[in-house]
Amino acid sequence: MKRWLVVLVVSAVSLGIAQEKETDREKRFQQEAAKGIDTTKPMGWHLGSIAGANLSQVSFKDWTGGGENTLAYALWGTAGAVKYGDRTRWSNSLKLTFGQARVGAQEVKKTDDEITFESLLIYLLGTTINPYASATLRTQFAPGYAYFDTAPNKVQISQFFDPAYLTQSAGVAYTPFANLTTRLGVGVREVLTSDYPRYADDPSTSEIEKTRVQGGLESVTDFKWPFAENMVFTARLEMFSPFNQMDRLIVRSDNNVAMKVNQYVTVNFNVQLINDANVTPRTQAKEALALGLSYTLL
Repeated sequence: MKRWLVVLVVSAVSLGIAQEKETDREKRFQQEAAKGIDTTKPMGWHLGSIAGANLSQVSFKDWTGGGENTLAYALWGTAGAVKYGDRTRWSNSLKLTFGQARVGAQEVKKTDDEITFESLLIYLLGTTINPYASATLRTQFAPGYAYFDTAPNKVQISQFFDPAYLTQSAGVAYTPFANLTTRLGVGVREVLTSDYPRYADDPSTSEIEKTRVQGGLESVTDFKWPFAENMVFTARLEMFSPFNQMDRLIVRSDNNVAMKVNQYVTVNFNVQLINDANVTPRTQAKEALALGLSYTLL
């Protein structure tokens, strides 16, 4: 009888300890969820990538309405790698685009060209405001030209890594809800050139500078809105204000609406705006509407 009593006591104590541990785990899970920590993502790396191609072609023969033969294509790809730690989230993203077009008997001209890589490390304090450190690199693949009606008909103005824009910053990130993150920090912006120094040169000096390094305040806001079952709106607003030229705010806005027709066919509408007085006093604008194929690699 005493033996059974001892067994019952030991079993009760063990069950109580197990229930207490389970309760502690559940309580910790609820606390982390309440603090905004993503408890659904397992620790470690999460990878993803998508590639696509857009093609448009128009051909005429004995067409009385007029027009010119046109062939245009664009290739694009995005890749991401996110590592979830106990208190950190390290996000890496890569965006690649390249496109060309030919109209009539003219030579092939570049229509799109971008290489953008960003690495962002956020330390999760368990609140909506968390410290971060980031680095961004932006450049292009192929030479770029300015075209004119008179000779010379074109002049090369850029090439691979000329210019290249590198920004490093650290500060605080605010995430009021899952689809919106805005961060503000102190950063260093570097413009690197070699053969085309106009992007980095300071016109107020007699010397031609091929590198421009500026410290300042950086603000980056990312927003994602899946406003329909197969449609997503994404927006990114980047602002950089140099300490020595606070009135010369550099602004870059990238807005995109993506519609997935089926598993492979997508429609994208993109609008980009750039305001950088160091390059041109006017606001640069680019709009693109494309129907093409996409494939999820990872």
